[in-house]
Amino acid sequence: MPAVSIVPITVADLHTLQDIALNAYGDHYLHLWNDGGAWYIERSFSDTALKSELEDANAAFFLIYADEELVGFLKLNIDKALDNYSSEDALELERIYLTKAASGKGVGKRVMEFTEQFARERNKRVIWLKAMDSSHDAIRFYEQNGYTHCGTYTLDFEAMKPEFHGMVVMKKEMK
Repeated sequence: MPAVSIVPITVADLHTLQDIALNAYGDHYLHLWNDGGAWYIERSFSDTALKSELEDANAAFFLIYADEELVGFLKLNIDKALDNYSSEDALELERIYLTKAASGKGVGKRVMEFTEQFARERNKRVIWLKAMDSSHDAIRFYEQNGYTHCGTYTLDFEAMKPEFHGMVVMKKEMK
């Protein structure tokens, strides 16, 4: 398994984040879109969008390195309510994007361990996330890391192919 480091970032790292976001997203998700992902990439990874997210005090962004090579990023929403959990009790794992080259090498498991530690340090009772219901490998990965299904969600992105609108909501209660 590669040596994994997970490094917090700020607005000063915007273009590094943008580069890895485009690479990792491009490796896995362009097939979801009628327009090849152009609408979503502009909405989510433009300078303006990323700067706004990086300046949000409730968002924590991290770059992920494997053997000193940048392979992905992580975005956590520190206080984000879920069903019966208040925002003080719940942390959302909003994005974990890894390049195709880093997938299947144990990097994701280390990121999940990091996320749990981050949640424990903030006395969170639950970590939750949304995964595409068509992403069977991702769902299996989250299940192997102790997450259970707790709901569904439907994306309303017009540019997205309709068969990919379904999401599952998953959670892991902290012990």
